[in-house]
Amino acid sequence: MSSSTDGHRSGFACFVGRPNAGKSTLTNALVGSKVAITSNKPQTTRHAIRGIVHRDDAQLVIVDTPGLHRPRTLLGQRLNDIVRETWSEVDVVGLCVPADQKVGPGDRFIAAELAKVAKRTPVIGIVTKTDLVGPEQVAEQLVALQDVMEFAELVPVSAVDGFQVSTLADLLVTRLPEGPQLYPGGELTDEPEATLVAELVREAALEGVRDELPHSIAVTIEEMNPREGRDDMIDVYAVLYVERPSQKGIVLGHRGERLKQVGSAARKQIEGLLGSRVYLDLHVKVAKDWQRDPKQLRRLGF
Repeated sequence: MSSSTDGHRSGFACFVGRPNAGKSTLTNALVGSKVAITSNKPQTTRHAIRGIVHRDDAQLVIVDTPGLHRPRTLLGQRLNDIVRETWSEVDVVGLCVPADQKVGPGDRFIAAELAKVAKRTPVIGIVTKTDLVGPEQVAEQLVALQDVMEFAELVPVSAVDGFQVSTLADLLVTRLPEGPQLYPGGELTDEPEATLVAELVREAALEGVRDELPHSIAVTIEEMNPREGRDDMIDVYAVLYVERPSQKGIVLGHRGERLKQVGSAARKQIEGLLGSRVYLDLHVKVAKDWQRDPKQLRRLGF
């Protein structure tokens, strides 16, 4: 690319939608690397992790916000505040609605909130997960979405089979202002590594837990250092916090078997992220009702 910024665009986009609408998977598909935590549990994204799409003509920085929902706890309110704050700071917003679920009150609630910023920030309607349904259902969903609010564009995509992912990238890029790269050097995310490592541990802990745990797990990285005298090994000490002793039992599993599985799944992902061998030390602690306690929320990084 020439050093001139003629025609080069750069800026910020974010995807919103009710929990589990496919926002994180779409971020990963656009960036081409696993930067946002994905899980089949709703409400797994806590931090505004940014994925960065590098192109010759543009640099698109994607902010992955938590799903907006009607808050029941202090944590819920904080998450919603993060969402609204993010909307007012980005250049374009994508509202994600899955192709396989009817447009519902949750989507309308978000659209009504988005309509308040739509004068300043263009909103693109995105029908996600088109690989799960036939073309007629995709068409029906696009029509249903049109009735929800006034969109700058409407586009169906599938992050799984790559359908129209590059078209979506183009639509987002055309809405960015002209300017030089915001993040030179080809990084894929500007989150500190410890945050990403904590998210990977959290993702592994959520896999296979079917009940109320998703909201009740927080992870802190107590220590993350190269092992003394070795340049091929990083020691990571992490604590998984749950709200009640009964949840601790679920995370540990019979004789600690489940925690072992979590550790080995997370370790593989962390090694991929850090490009090094990793020793992962995991502990589970109870922080009673942490989602409702401002002091504990602060300590756990919210």
